[in-house]
Amino acid sequence: MRTRFFAIGMLLLLAVLGACNSGSVLLTQATGFAYEIVVVMDQRQWEGAAGQALKAELTSDVPGLPQSEPSLQVTYVQPDVFSGMLRYVRNVLIVKIDPAIYTKASLSYEHNVWANNQVVMTLNAPDTTSIIEHVKEHPTVVVDFFVKAELDRAQSQLKEEYSSVVMDTLRGMMDVELNAPAKLTYYKCGKDFFWASNNANTGRMDLIVYTFPYTDPNTFTSEYLVAKRDSVLKENLPGSFPGSYMQTESRAGVSYTPITLNDKYCGVMRGLWRVEGDMMGGPFVSHTRLDEKNNRVVVAEGFVYAPETDKRNYIRRMEAALYTLRLPGEFGQATDGKSDVPEDKK
Repeated sequence: MRTRFFAIGMLLLLAVLGACNSGSVLLTQATGFAYEIVVVMDQRQWEGAAGQALKAELTSDVPGLPQSEPSLQVTYVQPDVFSGMLRYVRNVLIVKIDPAIYTKASLSYEHNVWANNQVVMTLNAPDTTSIIEHVKEHPTVVVDFFVKAELDRAQSQLKEEYSSVVMDTLRGMMDVELNAPAKLTYYKCGKDFFWASNNANTGRMDLIVYTFPYTDPNTFTSEYLVAKRDSVLKENLPGSFPGSYMQTESRAGVSYTPITLNDKYCGVMRGLWRVEGDMMGGPFVSHTRLDEKNNRVVVAEGFVYAPETDKRNYIRRMEAALYTLRLPGEFGQATDGKSDVPEDKK
């Protein structure tokens, strides 16, 4: 697996970026695929309880998918072989255990240590027990950090290459902006409703954006938003067969998490969708925000149809696009989604 992981990375190393005027060391572009990580740790500790606890976190299931898929693909290397091209990987977790130096488990991180567009997290601890306890007390902090790093990378790419069809239509129709993947060029409009898709045979990605007046303080709850979602989709996204339409898969349930986006409230909902009267279905993720200027609720959602294949990268690509949603008064601003990640930089 490690050979496959770094084969393409060897080609990327040919692109060397220029140094800055201060004469700093040349940095290559980081290698590796999205959502893959190299863990550097003593082999005995990696195979022990501490390593197993970390691996379990890093490979925990992606939330909201119809089947089990790991959050990250993990490649392990020993410290004495972590050199050369291995140092250029985009996501690196270094674990150091030394009772003579450390008194408690702590996390820190740096960007662009050995390569551009790289993030390196270091976990220091005096013993394996403190690592296990740290994982129990902060069960998702490490995996959330690297997932957020990948979402940030995807957002940066979407700022450079995005669907002008989606951008221009949403500007003119709803006075909002959103950087959708460039291949989302098929679209249709309804009353306060917009849909776009890449219309792919495999790995189909769809985006919907709809608005409605803000009249109820209970709007930002999963119960209200699922009911609103189902009514909007039934009206605007009919299926291929007579009487078929898209709905939320209620048997699977949904998750609803409030986050802060651009210093304002945003509700993140995840779940599964299905087509009533058909066999289609898959995962979705949505962002719900309040447009105070126009006293309306704006919902942006990405959903994926990719039967018999992994869906993680597709749905996370759409999730990254949702973070680029800008409401009136936010045009030209950089989006800033906050996550529960370590803030103590080196």
